[in-house]
Amino acid sequence: MPAPFRLTSYSFGLSALLSAGFSYAAPTTLPETSISAETAEADDPRVKETSTATRTATPVRYVPQAIDSIKIANVADYGTNDLGTALSGIPNVSSGADTRFDSLRIRGFDASNDFYLDGIRDDSQYVRDLHNIERIEVLKGPAAVLYGRGSQGGIVNRVSKLPEFGRRSTIEAQGGSEDLRSLYADLSTDPSENISLRLNMGNMDENSFRDGVSGNRKLFAPSMSWQLTPDLNWLVQYEYSRYNRTPDRGVPGVNGRPADVGRDTTYGNDHDFIDDKSQSLRSKLSYELSDNWQLRHTLGVFKLDSDFDNTYQTGYTPATRRVTRQHWQQDLTTRNVFNNVELEGGFDTFGLEHRLLTGIEIGSQRRDPKLYNAATSGAGSSPVPALDLYNPNRDLRHTGRMQVSSDNHTEVESRAVYVQDQLRLNDQWQLLAGLRYDTFDIESTNKLRNISEDRDSHSTSPRVGIVWTPLQNHSFYASWTKTFSPVGGGLIGITPGVAGNSNDLSPELTKQKEIGVKSDWLDDRLSTTLAIYELELYNRRTSDPLNPTVTLLTGEQRSRGVELTGTGKLGGNWYVRGGVGVQDATVVKDNNGFEGKRVSNVAKHNGSLFLTWKPEMGWYAETGLTFVGERYADNLNTTVLPGYGRWDALAGFRQKDWDLRAALNNISDKTYYSSATSQYQIQPGAPRSLVVTGTYSF
Repeated sequence: MPAPFRLTSYSFGLSALLSAGFSYAAPTTLPETSISAETAEADDPRVKETSTATRTATPVRYVPQAIDSIKIANVADYGTNDLGTALSGIPNVSSGADTRFDSLRIRGFDASNDFYLDGIRDDSQYVRDLHNIERIEVLKGPAAVLYGRGSQGGIVNRVSKLPEFGRRSTIEAQGGSEDLRSLYADLSTDPSENISLRLNMGNMDENSFRDGVSGNRKLFAPSMSWQLTPDLNWLVQYEYSRYNRTPDRGVPGVNGRPADVGRDTTYGNDHDFIDDKSQSLRSKLSYELSDNWQLRHTLGVFKLDSDFDNTYQTGYTPATRRVTRQHWQQDLTTRNVFNNVELEGGFDTFGLEHRLLTGIEIGSQRRDPKLYNAATSGAGSSPVPALDLYNPNRDLRHTGRMQVSSDNHTEVESRAVYVQDQLRLNDQWQLLAGLRYDTFDIESTNKLRNISEDRDSHSTSPRVGIVWTPLQNHSFYASWTKTFSPVGGGLIGITPGVAGNSNDLSPELTKQKEIGVKSDWLDDRLSTTLAIYELELYNRRTSDPLNPTVTLLTGEQRSRGVELTGTGKLGGNWYVRGGVGVQDATVVKDNNGFEGKRVSNVAKHNGSLFLTWKPEMGWYAETGLTFVGERYADNLNTTVLPGYGRWDALAGFRQKDWDLRAALNNISDKTYYSSATSQYQIQPGAPRSLVVTGTYSF
């Protein structure tokens, strides 16, 4: 067992430093022109420059791969504080989450372990808080060339709020339907010309339209940017987040559709809970070697303690109209440490301009899950009570003995080296090429049987892309990328002593071909991206039909699609953001009965369109439509989730220091289903709700 990870003294120390800064720093008066510039940039929904796709500051126009960004400010006013809802409507992105942990599919492929925070891997199982996040960037397609294993359909990178010299502080209160109430402070100060501090902290309580479901969030996130010398900057960020909530696994499917029960119907127990406590410490040292070269060292340390006691539905018996359930408990601890050293610089050769990036990454991960389930035999055992489908008595709970189901310890050591060159051939042509080599060593121990197994994997991941700009405002691109998923690299861990060969398999491999065009319109106020892609997992794991204990790498899963997005300013005070995606995500080859089936939770079309009228000061308003096509709740395609359209709107009034707005979600009170984890666990979407938000800046 690794030593417990504690950052208490650090967090208290930085908290004291922040408090001292707020107490003694002289107030900063910003000129009106600065406020106007800040307001205009904040109102524009576009993100013009990104580092997620290339790990270098690159205009989105010149990234030969689709990337979608959403500013948290554009969704927080609707009461959104989870990834699945924030990204709803992003073309070919869908949520598969329940209340246990975040889960997404990107271009038809599972991305549940492809989450990053400021470019650092964050693949633990929990629900992430967005209050300390500036924006979310979704890089479509394989990204192993820069981020390593996984990322078959893409990655999700949360970009946190950073200290900014001269930034104003804000206090925000929010209240709304289902007893939503929160208070958050986003405080900034500059105690010297070389140090900028920022502190995000707050608390949120909420109930739910779902019977007996509620939650509480707490956040404490200080950060510091310190210009140690003219050439050396040190950015330090810490975040403590706690989310204590009632688990909710939704409703079961009946006769191929979600059960015809009220949206508030639940099948858990009042004593059920999930309690996530996460800590993250990130340090980034940036040293300017010269005008063209920079050396960076990034350290990321993450710890999660997650406990749950959860009774949830596992089936339905039509003859008795009873929903069968199981009772599980878990104690989970994870600890991730990642070190990354990068050298970035520019140089010319034979008249060609290079932007070179090379890096080394070393990772160490530990995962200790201990699971208990309801004992089915022996002294003290008793069944988990089934509930009536239409009138569940949630007071019926399992009171029998719990038994240890599994107790494992997994260690992962990963190492990688990568190189990337962004080459400018001339005014019209740019080339991007990258290569990464990874080693992935995993060892899992079954503590109940006292047996261990370890496996080593390695892979090379390439990416090639080209951008052609024949016209000033239009860039055509094409790219090819590949990624790998080693045994034990998804939900971290392998099963020691398992029958068959599943621990000995080579990594699954995924490749993508993509073409598209990125354009700027209306005097560079509006940006669009049109992308066409084919994404293929061509050695998918599938069982041998002659011997089910043997796993073969003969399966194939494919996704083909088209995406169109548009964001920016139409003119005057009118802004637009939205997009549409069409895709066909199917299992092409399989020995388990999935061949020809559509991938669960993936619609053939989805999208959104929001129109905003927002003068610099005074009244403003926004309205938008999010639509999702028909999906399946399970990979066998037995239960259908109907398609839906959801209409939302908000109105507000702002002055220099005050901003008050009210948002109405699901105006037509549409009954819909947002996601599913199986045919027996389908999440109903929220009914009509009101959210009122007030912000004071100083």
